Amino acid sequence: MGGTFNPVHVGHLILAQEVQAELGFDTVLFVPSFLPAHKPAPDASAEDRLAMLRAAVEGIPGFAVDECELRRGGVSYTIDTIEQVSRSYSLARKPGLIVGDDLAAGFSTWREPEAVAAASEIVLAHRELVEEIAFLYPHRYCHNPLVAISSSSVRARVRRGLPIRFHVPDAVAHHIEARGLYR
Repeated sequence: MGGTFNPVHVGHLILAQEVQAELGFDTVLFVPSFLPAHKPAPDASAEDRLAMLRAAVEGIPGFAVDECELRRGGVSYTIDTIEQVSRSYSLARKPGLIVGDDLAAGFSTWREPEAVAAASEIVLAHRELVEEIAFLYPHRYCHNPLVAISSSSVRARVRRGLPIRFHVPDAVAHHIEARGLYR
């Protein structure tokens, strides 16, 4: 599961849990991007985003963090990460790639989309829509619940002085407060 995790929120964790339970993945690997290819640069530093992500998944069986994109630096491309993950881990099958339905329409604009589809098992997840969408690449759907929380909504709540408890894990809320993030 890749993303900026700016910040990580309960929607990310719920989706990861649903993918594990429904599709039988042993581990969900959270991979924070250094610079996303299709989004603006994150407000929080790579170090803060990594710290929040590590705190969010600490002690959760089958959840892990890989910082390969942060170590690589520059713009993060999915094909590079899939190749890195495939080299770094002993995998019984192709790595899964969780793609939200909000990103699926633009998948063909990603760097080497055919290679991404060939090298991974694409898992489409519900982020905005309850129904399944047409997708031209081989994939499976995760029938996860819609969770109306996003990183941008968490950042907006922080800027407006609204509580974020239950939107993010407690350790993430504490990190945001202690570091004065998103103000």
